[in-house]
Amino acid sequence: MPQYKFDPLVPYGLPVNGEDDLYPVNRIFCVGRNYAKHAAEMGVEVDREKPFYFTKSPSTATASGTTVAYPKGTENYHFEVELVVAIGPGDRSVFGYCTGLDMTRRDLQLAERAKQRPWSLGKDVEQSCVLAPLTKAVDMAAPIDQRIWLTQNGETRQDASLAELIWTVPEILNHLSGFYNLGPGDLIMTGTPAGVGPVEVGDVLEGGVDGLDPVHLTIGPTG
Repeated sequence: MPQYKFDPLVPYGLPVNGEDDLYPVNRIFCVGRNYAKHAAEMGVEVDREKPFYFTKSPSTATASGTTVAYPKGTENYHFEVELVVAIGPGDRSVFGYCTGLDMTRRDLQLAERAKQRPWSLGKDVEQSCVLAPLTKAVDMAAPIDQRIWLTQNGETRQDASLAELIWTVPEILNHLSGFYNLGPGDLIMTGTPAGVGPVEVGDVLEGGVDGLDPVHLTIGPTG
């Protein structure tokens, strides 16, 4: 029987409130420019015809409350707080929700964007998908107009409402399921509101969506 040359990577297990079993992270889809004010601060217009997406590797998933190294190759590492949707059985079913951080090498993202190249170097960064524990959908009101916010060292940087989402959760699920067979383990980061900004070593971030556990992150030295 053939054996693996190296031990395969174990999926990241996302804690679920009220349960002992973990939610295994399979794929991470991210919706781009899903808040108009954030698109404006990035110097672009919103595409209101349809959503667009980028991805993060499952290996970028990281637990809330940890300290992560300031990544290599950037001098402009940004925070982005987001509502995260966890898919359950069935192509458009929602298992639960959590608060997440889509940490971004902004200088590399913008450089790639200017040359019409993929954003991978800017977005698919080690330990850049920081996730709070999941709350099951049955235990939370539908995400419609809850507050979404982030503080940096205690100072508010992002403060908005989910009502500002250009593409709602049902609309995203309906569109994305036309391209992928979504299922358990798939996460969708639904976009970030305005107010994103850079971090420095030693910074402490806290982000939240009303009704969900907050997400916490400390920035450590480059490893």
